[in-house]
Amino acid sequence: MKAKGLDRLLGRFLGACCAALFLFAPGCAPPPHDIAEAIKAINTVFRADYEAILKANGTRVFPVTRAEAYDAVRVSLARLRMIVETQDPVLGYVNVYASSPLPLTQSEWRQAAEADLPRTREIIGPHIGLYSHFFKFEPEGLQTVIGGTVVKVPSGTAISFTARMREVAPPRSGFPRREYLPPTAVRMGLDKMWAELEREFKATYRRP
Repeated sequence: MKAKGLDRLLGRFLGACCAALFLFAPGCAPPPHDIAEAIKAINTVFRADYEAILKANGTRVFPVTRAEAYDAVRVSLARLRMIVETQDPVLGYVNVYASSPLPLTQSEWRQAAEADLPRTREIIGPHIGLYSHFFKFEPEGLQTVIGGTVVKVPSGTAISFTARMREVAPPRSGFPRREYLPPTAVRMGLDKMWAELEREFKATYRRP
């Protein structure tokens, strides 16, 4: 039994090695068209996830004035190490950015990536085959760009967040970038921003 188990383990190891050699040998990478289709497939799924997440948790209403909400958004995002790029208090809009994976920590990013990788590889598998097993999320060379808006509503002020990625350097893997953040990263980022915003309101306005 032990011999058979060792044979199976060795077979898997050799198979993985052969796959790696096949994938990275000159001329063996997937055709550009197949890679493009894989990225298109990721974007289609991630866009749907992103829109659903924002619909469910991208906007919250707080019983504060519009000015109070605007200041709290700016302060809370700054505490998450985000840098103001553009702002307009009259329109109630602020745009911030930071090197990815901020506002997530490296540990939080790894947690999000591990959660989304299996599904992502299933999405791209039909297009690039075994190469999908070597795909990974690369925050390096990216900036996270977050938009915050504040709008007066009857019960207070509605605060909304959006997020996107901006490339500042090409990925080391050479694999094209996606347009949308991994869904788990979006959820974790929103939860972190809302929690920071709540702390700011409680500290500043003594909300119960």
